Amino acid sequence: MSKKYEKFEPISDLVHDKLEEEAHQIVEEVDRSSRIRTYKGSWSKIITLLSVLWVVFQLYFTTIGTMEAITFRAIHASVLVLFAFLLYPAFKGENMDRKSPPLIDYILIGINMGVFSYFVLNYNRIAMTGGFVTDFENLVGLAAIALVFIAARRASGGLVWLSSIFLLYNFIGRMIPGTLGHGGFSASRIIGHMFWGSQGIFGSGIGVSATYIFVFILFGAFLNLSGFSRLVNNLSLSLVGRTAGGPAKVSVVVSGFLGMINGSAVANVATTGIITIPMMKEIGYKKEFAAGVEAAASTGGQFLPPVMGAVAFLMAEYLGVSYAVVALAAAVPALLYYFGLLMSVHFEAKRLGLRGLDRENIPDALKVLKSEGHLMAPLLSLLGLMALGYTPLYACVVSIFVVIGSSWMRRHTRMGYNEIIQACEDGVRGVISVGISCVIIGIIVGTVSLTGLGLKFGYLMLQLVGPGELIKAGVMVAIMSIILGMGVPGIAAYVIVTAVAVPVMVQVGALPIAAHLFCLIYASLSNITPPVAISVYVASGIADSNFTKTGIQAVLVGLSGFILPFFFLVNPILLLGAAPEGTGLLTTAIAIIGATFGIYFLASGTGGWYIRRSGTVERAAAILIGLLLVHPAGGTDAVGVGIAAILTIYQLYKNKGDKANEVNA
Repeated sequence: MSKKYEKFEPISDLVHDKLEEEAHQIVEEVDRSSRIRTYKGSWSKIITLLSVLWVVFQLYFTTIGTMEAITFRAIHASVLVLFAFLLYPAFKGENMDRKSPPLIDYILIGINMGVFSYFVLNYNRIAMTGGFVTDFENLVGLAAIALVFIAARRASGGLVWLSSIFLLYNFIGRMIPGTLGHGGFSASRIIGHMFWGSQGIFGSGIGVSATYIFVFILFGAFLNLSGFSRLVNNLSLSLVGRTAGGPAKVSVVVSGFLGMINGSAVANVATTGIITIPMMKEIGYKKEFAAGVEAAASTGGQFLPPVMGAVAFLMAEYLGVSYAVVALAAAVPALLYYFGLLMSVHFEAKRLGLRGLDRENIPDALKVLKSEGHLMAPLLSLLGLMALGYTPLYACVVSIFVVIGSSWMRRHTRMGYNEIIQACEDGVRGVISVGISCVIIGIIVGTVSLTGLGLKFGYLMLQLVGPGELIKAGVMVAIMSIILGMGVPGIAAYVIVTAVAVPVMVQVGALPIAAHLFCLIYASLSNITPPVAISVYVASGIADSNFTKTGIQAVLVGLSGFILPFFFLVNPILLLGAAPEGTGLLTTAIAIIGATFGIYFLASGTGGWYIRRSGTVERAAAILIGLLLVHPAGGTDAVGVGIAAILTIYQLYKNKGDKANEVNA
C-alpha cells in the first residue's frame, strides 16, 4: 500500500540532545576514541587553553612559520600523547567526570615532556654522528616507544595489538624459518630505527597528522559550528526531498558530504544518523535498511573528492603527483558509489510504495541560499585557492578564517568568541585518536622498512599470484585491507595496507594510483563489513535494529564499492587522467556511461525493483546486467544491453498484463 509522508516536523532541541547522548553512548561501547574525560573547574580551562594554543601553533607553522620537519613532527607527537593522557581514561571503569587527572597521568605527562624534549634538543647531534646513541639515549627511546603504546591503548584500541605483533617480529624474526624470517636486530638497532630515525614513529604517518589531518579536521569543526551542515541538509531536501524516499536520499547526500570533510565514518554516523535514521524510519523504511544506508553513506566520504577525509593529500605524497591528479582519479568511482546508494534507496522506496515529502515541507532552495548560502564561501575558497596553485594546507588555513568571516554576513550564523573556542576544542579532540593512530602505525611502517617485510610479503604473494593476475591479487589485498581496517581510522588503515600491499600490486601489473585507490576503498569499507563493522554497530544502535541484518543491508546498498575497485584495477579507464595512453575521450565517456547504467542495474537487482517488483530470476538478471555494464569492455556492454532489453520488455509486458487484469476485475 502506498504511504505518503504527510507532515514533516523538525526535531526539537530537547529531543535532538537526547538522541545525541544516546548515540554517544552507543559509540563509546565500540569506539575507544569517543570515551573522553570531562573536566570541571580549573582543569577545564587548562584543556581549553592548551587546545587554543595548539591550534595557533599548528596553523602558524603549517603556513608562514618555519621549523625542521622532524622537530615539528616530534612536537606534534608529544602534544598528541599529552592530550591522550589528559582526555582518555586509563581503564574502562574510570569515572569520566573529573576535577583533575589521576596521579599516574601526571607522571606519564612528565616523562612524555622529558623524552620528547630530549629528542628535539639532541636529534641533530645524533644525526651528525650517523645515528650513534648512548645507553641513556636508548632508554629515552624505549621510554618514548612505551609512552606511545600506552597512549595508543587509550585512544586507538585494537591498533595497539597489531603494532605489538609487528614490533615483536623485529625481535623474533630470526626464529622464523623460510622467507618471512630475518637475521635479527639488536634492541639498540630497533630503538634507533623506531625513535631516533625518520622511518619509525616520526615517519610519514605522523607527518601527515601534523599537517593535513590536523588542519582539515579543524576546518571541519569550524564548518560544523558555523551551521554549514544545516545548509547542506536544507539544500539536499530541496533537491531530492520530493522524490520517492526523499529523506533517505537526503541522508545519502548529507552523510557523504560531511563524511568527506571529517574523514570519520563512525563520528559521521553518530552526528548525522540521529537525524536521518529516525526520519527514514518514520516515512516507512525498515530500521535495518535505514541504519544500513546511513552507515554506507558515512563510510564513502573517506574516498569522496575533493577532500577524501585528507587522504587525498597523503596519497599524492606517496605517489609523487599533485593533489588534483588523485582527486580526479577518485572522482568517478566515488560518485558511482554514491549514485548506487541513491538508486538503492530509490528502488527500496518504489518497492515499499513510499513517496517523498509534500511541497510545503520542502525548503525553498532560493530562500535557503539567500539565508545561508554565504556559508558555502569556505568550501569555494578551499577549492579556488588550490586551483590557483596554492598548497592544500595554505588553502585550508585561509578557508578556516573564511568560515569565521563569512559567518558574520548573517546574524543567525555569526560565530562569536565562544563558538570559535569551541571549534578549536572540537577540532583538537577530533585529531587525537587519528593522530595517535598515525604515531603508532610508525611502528608498523618502521618494521616493514627495517626487516624488509614488504619485500618478503611481496615475494610470497608473487609465488601465489603470477604477473598480470590482478583479480587474484586484488582478492587477497581486499581481504587483508578489510581485516587490517577493522576498528582503525580510515587513514591509518590506508597507511598500513599501502606499506605492505601496494608494492606487490604494482609488481603484478597494477597502476600505482589504481593500487592506492583500491587499498583505500577496501580499508574504508571495513567500516561496514561484518563481523566488526563499527559504523554499522553505531547505526544499528541508533535505529534499534538487528546488527547482522543491518550489516547485510549496508553491504548490499554499498555493493558498488566492493565491485568497482576490481574493474578499475584491471582497466583504469574509470580513473580520469590515469587511463592508458591513446584512450580517447569518447571511449572514456562510453565506459563511464556504461558503468553508470551498470550501477543502476546492480541497485535494481539488490533492491528487487526495476519497472515493477522483480522476482528472483529478474533480480539475478539485473545483477548480471550490472556486472556486464560496469566492466569497461565493448563486448560485455553489448551483452549487457541485450539482456537489459529483454528484461525491460518482459517487465513492460507483465505490467501491461497486470493492468489488463485490473480492468477486467
